[in-house]
Amino acid sequence: MHNEMQNNCTNPETSAAAAGGKKRRREEEEEVGCSHAANEDECFSLQDELTFSDTSVALRMMRSQFPRIDQASVPPFILQSQLYSSVNDRTQVDRELERLRRDKVVRVFKLNTGQDDHAIIFLDDYLNQVDRIAKRMEEKKQSDTDIFKWFKEHVLDSKLEPSIAHHELCSLLSLGGEVKDAHITLLINAGLLTRQLIDPDMYWFAIPGIGKLWKALLQGRKELLSLLKRKRHKEMFLAELEKKRLRYSPLDMRFHIRDLIGSGHLKTFQTTSGLVVRVSTD
Repeated sequence: MHNEMQNNCTNPETSAAAAGGKKRRREEEEEVGCSHAANEDECFSLQDELTFSDTSVALRMMRSQFPRIDQASVPPFILQSQLYSSVNDRTQVDRELERLRRDKVVRVFKLNTGQDDHAIIFLDDYLNQVDRIAKRMEEKKQSDTDIFKWFKEHVLDSKLEPSIAHHELCSLLSLGGEVKDAHITLLINAGLLTRQLIDPDMYWFAIPGIGKLWKALLQGRKELLSLLKRKRHKEMFLAELEKKRLRYSPLDMRFHIRDLIGSGHLKTFQTTSGLVVRVSTD
């Protein structure tokens, strides 16, 4: 069987409704940290929830605050830059994130934004997404859907890094059964793997359906920076800024503010009137 696997898997190139009423909407708003609440005044201020002392606490809080995006079936994700904005010690973030990754609490994904962007997803959320994809394929009478089970049990459970080589992928999948080129193609088409451009023998683990969101991430960054650069001194009070609406990104203002502070594009400083956000000049 191992020889058959090698013969078949060696060339990577071949390979919420109105019926719910107000109660349901209120519950959904609470679940996502009130990011889409009708009454903004009922939501907490980002200024009161900007920093945390623990990476795990920050991750869980930001997961709960992830904006509800109806058109995308993507599990809540947190950018590594957002963690840097929320926990003052970056070394602590890196150390604690690595521990959470090795303990299989979270997975880290490299985003195809052209920048050094990494998304963090709680492993349970990601495995649930894989299950949904497998179920959808089965409903479409797609053949070879066992590959999703093999992918979960043998690949995701043992390969914790953001990327994997073709030969290692095939070797791990073969623990479930005979691996064919069609299996790899199915995982790629499902959005669970993407080939690296520099080395086609390597794959990135991927988040299905995230393509539109990373494009929105880039647009939202540009729009927010442009908004601030038009202001006098290129700054605004955080309490005022977080109430603004972005035109080109379904990811909310809170999401983008955290990201740009953590990446160093924005900085904050305290005044007697409140916290101010300013475009960095470094």
